[in-house]
Amino acid sequence: MQIIRQSEFRSTPWKNGGGITHEAIRVPATGDPFRWRVSVAHIDQPGPFSDFAAYNRIMVLLRGGGVALKFSNGEERLLCDVGDVAEFDGALATLCELLEGPCVDLNLMVAKSLPGVHAQVERLHQALALPAAQDRATLILPIDAALVVHAGAAAAALEPWDLAVISHSTGQPGTLVPRDASTAGLVFLASLPEA
Repeated sequence: MQIIRQSEFRSTPWKNGGGITHEAIRVPATGDPFRWRVSVAHIDQPGPFSDFAAYNRIMVLLRGGGVALKFSNGEERLLCDVGDVAEFDGALATLCELLEGPCVDLNLMVAKSLPGVHAQVERLHQALALPAAQDRATLILPIDAALVVHAGAAAAALEPWDLAVISHSTGQPGTLVPRDASTAGLVFLASLPEA
């Protein structure tokens, strides 16, 4: 299990210069193209997103009053509440409008050549078992409440916006447990093929 604390995220400018993203992890660790990447972006003003034509994008609202994503194919997606998710083709020209001021979002970008990627946001009321799948990795990012991740004999506490990556190459399952049983926090989960 790999833990990347929010304080360890690496700040990099957007490809189009329109903002800053805080990169948690990319695979492989250096260079382009990458297979997948997790980052947290601060959106302080409306404007276009960078072009990521070789990637599919999964975006989750982490903080703020929401965004409207307007795509070049005429579609529009609204992320109004923390935890709302949008999945879209990185090749689409995308205009982001702020609904009620600055926002922060999570971005998972995955190469289109990588099949079988699943992502979702869950509300963690009680312990949640993570199924083990051979040669896959699970990404875990608590959004608004701390949790504890158990993977095999290892355990780690995650604060909101910390990232855990569990390798399932050995087929071991994992478990998520809310740190405070009275708080049903949101958690982002993704499953994808390992490099």
